[in-house]
Amino acid sequence: MKKTNTKTRTLLEIINEKEIKELLTVDSTQSVIEALTIMAKYKIGALIVIDESKMVGVISERDYAREIILEGKSSKNTKVEEIMTRKVLTLSADDKAEKGLEIMTKKRIRHMPVMDGKNILGMVSQGDLVKEMLDYQKELIKELEAFVYW
Repeated sequence: MKKTNTKTRTLLEIINEKEIKELLTVDSTQSVIEALTIMAKYKIGALIVIDESKMVGVISERDYAREIILEGKSSKNTKVEEIMTRKVLTLSADDKAEKGLEIMTKKRIRHMPVMDGKNILGMVSQGDLVKEMLDYQKELIKELEAFVYW
């Protein structure tokens, strides 16, 4: 991992290091089962919902659990737009992991899209940001140990 002066990286840097390079999205008119199939294929917990090239929401495993399973609906007959989260909080490409983790923890959100102006760059999860913070702390401890033992 590349660190500079023991600072956490920007969300853009984190996104650029992800294994999945493509922006994974689903159309709001697709069925929930189609969205779940994409999430399962890529082993992810949420997708950005797009309508005419514009982000209109996010669909997550939580939405599925709360709106399909608990309500007794069919994931084959329910459209993404019926269960997606419409009020989506976003992060900026230049934001640091700490900011994203703070917002996610406070708002109880597990996934947030990362934007560069109006352009969607990708999505980060709580797991991505926790990993970044742990890596940062390990690096900081190494530097402090080197300083102390010098």
